[in-house]
Amino acid sequence: MNWQRKVNKALVRFTGFQIERAGGQARQPSAPTAPEVRPPADPKTDRLLEAPVFILSPVRSGSTLLRAMLNAHSALHAPHELHVRRLQVRHGTSLAAKAMAALGHNEADLEHLLWDRVLHRELVRSGKRYIVDKTPANAFAYERIATCWPDARFVFLLRHPASIAASWHEASPDRRTPEEAALDALRYMKAVQRARTSLPGLTVRYEDLSSDPGRVTREICEFLGLEWEEGMLSYGRQAVLEKGLGDWRDKIRTGTVQPGRALPSPGEVPEALKPMARTWGYLA
Repeated sequence: MNWQRKVNKALVRFTGFQIERAGGQARQPSAPTAPEVRPPADPKTDRLLEAPVFILSPVRSGSTLLRAMLNAHSALHAPHELHVRRLQVRHGTSLAAKAMAALGHNEADLEHLLWDRVLHRELVRSGKRYIVDKTPANAFAYERIATCWPDARFVFLLRHPASIAASWHEASPDRRTPEEAALDALRYMKAVQRARTSLPGLTVRYEDLSSDPGRVTREICEFLGLEWEEGMLSYGRQAVLEKGLGDWRDKIRTGTVQPGRALPSPGEVPEALKPMARTWGYLA
């Protein structure tokens, strides 16, 4: 009957279930298919950014320090963590979906356009040439980022895994135990390592950055095709006012970075982190 069909449609819409005769099997509507993630169809018109730079690093690895140094370069704008990959686009109606499909866009394409526009607006307002994003969670979406911006450049920032875990615990000791901090930070390390094995880029270490920032920033500038600028080593006292500066927060004197904490001994490395410490060359 017509009223039964209307009731079933309403149930499916609001609960995901429908009524069937006894002996029948209730069915749930199939989950929507995720849109295909693909490169820009026309890079010259679909992307406003030119060669964006992404710092892929675990949490508590000195990415804020590196961001501040890069932001001091006249050609690089490195704002706070932007999390643009969390910006989503949804078709509000089937008509909107059909209209966008007629233009050649699926939802993933529209998200890429949004991400690019947000970053480009931030870059234009800075008056600089290249944008740098250092959001640690980007490591979990490196494939999507590389697909969105085929000309993106990647800098992989590593740190001793045990130092990362210790700093992650110290940042919120009431939220995670040392063991929980190690396992949680390990997720980021594994994501960064997957990105390193899949993407071209430059690998730098926090220990080198904090002990010899001149050499490391020169390497990064060479990788990015930029002239090195001495101001990168004295990026200003304003950096100490920012949140999330981590272990080096109290080591800054008018913008000059001092060496970080001593490396853990092999016996201080948690068992869960030893494989990654070996992979990254911190353990023999």
